Amino acid sequence: MFDNSFYKGKKVLVTGHTGFKGTWLCKMLINAGAEVTGYSLEPPTSPDLFSISGVAEKMNSVIGDIRDFDKLKSVFDEAKPEIVLHLAAQPIVRDSYKDPRYTYETNVMGTVNLLECVRLSKSVKSVLNVTTDKVYHNNEWCWGYREDEPLDGFDPYSNSKSCSELVTHSYKNSFFTDNTVAVSTARAGNVIGGGDFANDRIIPDCIRAMQKSTDIIVRNPYSTRPYQHVLEPLSVYLTIAQKQYEDPSFAGYYNVGPDDCDCVTTGDLVDLFCKYWGPEAKWKNVAEANAPHEANFLKLDCSKVKSVFGWRPRWHIDECMEMTCRFGKIFLSGGDIPAEMDEEIKVFLDRK
Repeated sequence: MFDNSFYKGKKVLVTGHTGFKGTWLCKMLINAGAEVTGYSLEPPTSPDLFSISGVAEKMNSVIGDIRDFDKLKSVFDEAKPEIVLHLAAQPIVRDSYKDPRYTYETNVMGTVNLLECVRLSKSVKSVLNVTTDKVYHNNEWCWGYREDEPLDGFDPYSNSKSCSELVTHSYKNSFFTDNTVAVSTARAGNVIGGGDFANDRIIPDCIRAMQKSTDIIVRNPYSTRPYQHVLEPLSVYLTIAQKQYEDPSFAGYYNVGPDDCDCVTTGDLVDLFCKYWGPEAKWKNVAEANAPHEANFLKLDCSKVKSVFGWRPRWHIDECMEMTCRFGKIFLSGGDIPAEMDEEIKVFLDRK
């Protein structure tokens, strides 16, 4: 696990900071005492976690497009970050079918712009590019993919993230071989947790259904995914960034996912949501005709990150869902979201 004291006073740049994962990450860094600069588009949803989390007033938040190299470079020049965590992306599979060009421009050229700024920077020592478990050529087999498996995502989102990985590999091999900058990628599985309001994601769909007092619509209850609470991969990101800052030999490519017992079908996941939300939560299977391709089975082998860092998931799927429902009820009742985020982070980090 990362050391909170390491981040105190560290200058950290987070791209994509206004998104779901980015906001939680900034909250963790702020709580650790880091000097955080964020670079991102406006929050992608309404409502959005960034606006209700209270993090904006405790960091330097810059609104900008990752495709705008000149603006991004000016932020690097001003902030002089030591650590860069790259989360900015077009992250929705279905949206990538609607606008593939924007998806590639953001996910591929955005990574090029980011790494070019790192190349030209004199302050950066540690970089982590956050991609996805969907970067692998998916054979839909029953065992998990390892970091040396072929990269070839199927849809424009997944494929663009595969390309982002390859761009990172090239920059690492071409420009950062002297170990002055440690560069890694992290391939995370599906995350759940409080404050995700994205379209075409199952837990936000559940929360919206509860808000409207309607049944939850599930498109494909039989697809299996590696679900984990958002704090799990974020803690790994911070661990990788810290360890490679201290020792560049830790730089590499890491899968970040749950244990096998937490790789569940979408139907099982929604059953858990209904269990922890209460009897008013119900769902129905509504398959879509001519729906775009999505993988039915996907699992990661996370042996490497476990052996290298001694990492183990702290919350299993039941606890993930319990915390997610707790957050959702606090949000719908107009409760104190910043306090709830602080409490969940504390409970998570205190778990041994």
